Amino acid sequence: MNAFILLDGEGRKHLVPSAEGPAKVDGLGVIDTSKLEEHVGGVARIAGKAFIVLRPSLRDRLETLNRKAQIVGAKDAASILLNCDLNAGDIVVEGGAGSGALSMVLAQIVSPGGKVITYEIREDFAAVSRGNMERAAAFGNVEVKIADIRQGISERDVDAVVLDIPDPWEAVAHAWTALRPCGHFASFSPNMEQVKETCAALGRQPWVEVRTLELIERQLEVRPEGVRPSFAPLGHTGYLTFARKVLERL
Repeated sequence: MNAFILLDGEGRKHLVPSAEGPAKVDGLGVIDTSKLEEHVGGVARIAGKAFIVLRPSLRDRLETLNRKAQIVGAKDAASILLNCDLNAGDIVVEGGAGSGALSMVLAQIVSPGGKVITYEIREDFAAVSRGNMERAAAFGNVEVKIADIRQGISERDVDAVVLDIPDPWEAVAHAWTALRPCGHFASFSPNMEQVKETCAALGRQPWVEVRTLELIERQLEVRPEGVRPSFAPLGHTGYLTFARKVLERL
């Protein structure tokens, strides 16, 4: 069963969850999904209003999440994929499920054959994350564990450990133990003091290529009369710290 996106004339997106027949859609109520398949790429009229029917992209899924916590944005998620060199078949341990946004991104890049194991200490966040992935018909290769990643990681020889928790430095040593040689570490932190503590913890074990990035996103307004930067605030969200496990220092 497929999920769908309904795009209205104002650019608003509505996720229609995977279902056969009637389904509840946020902002639209209960609609009959049985005929949406025949309108994919075209226009369907629902309750007297026109919508373009789309198959959900990963970006669509992220934009229509039920949010319990702030999510890792697209630009930061893309950097994590590149800097952790993730590929199909890889095994990734994630610290902090949040609303499931980063889990979805990781799960797609390691498919087919790979897996994401997410540690989450809060049952309510875990439930939201699982629910978002189910309603978006997104990937069956994510395992959400109710456990504290700061107390240890049971998996071994994983390809990457990615953290989005308030105190990532508490999980650095466990990440080193869980990773295969040359495996990658990534951490997302909202403030610089968290970065400082994380880098200090990385300095206590053999890691190479330790670096921290801040990615800024700015949208442009393109009109017939000219192009200019948008007046919207620059898209800062946080700081990304990366490292690579080695077995000994030079």
